[in-house]
Amino acid sequence: MKKILSRLTKPMTMKYWWQDLLFAIPRIVCGYLLTSNFGAAKFGMPWSPPDNNLGLFEVAFWFPNDVAQYGGIFATFSVFFAWMGAFSEAVGGLMLVVGFQTRIASFLLVWTMIVASFVQHLHDDMWNKLPGMGFLWVAIFTTILGSGKFGLDYLLTLKSNKK
Repeated sequence: MKKILSRLTKPMTMKYWWQDLLFAIPRIVCGYLLTSNFGAAKFGMPWSPPDNNLGLFEVAFWFPNDVAQYGGIFATFSVFFAWMGAFSEAVGGLMLVVGFQTRIASFLLVWTMIVASFVQHLHDDMWNKLPGMGFLWVAIFTTILGSGKFGLDYLLTLKSNKK
């Protein structure tokens, strides 16, 4: 299990530091937007808006009802999917910002953004799908690359990077 977690944590790095910086910018910006805006509005974090009256790790009362409207398995397990979606946006976004367990957080975000883009906004025009699709593309490339040199994953695996 430790070997698997180590392989998931170890990021790919580029030849030059500025290339890693260029890859880090979208990860950090998207992570910040997810955790501070999208996730914090529906999931209780210390920086959630006080008007939302959310306790720590609490899902907004309205969100499971929204998830249930997607139908199928989402209607059956609406509280679970609402909690997972809000968690992946709020906590996963924070994990992207600091580059901690980037691939795991990104994997959760990929599925959250697929649902947001292609299930939640199924009947909407393309304009309403774009935010979710933008986050989806960033999550896809961070699932593959990891955090790069500008993240905690790199620092945690620095010893194994030298091998």
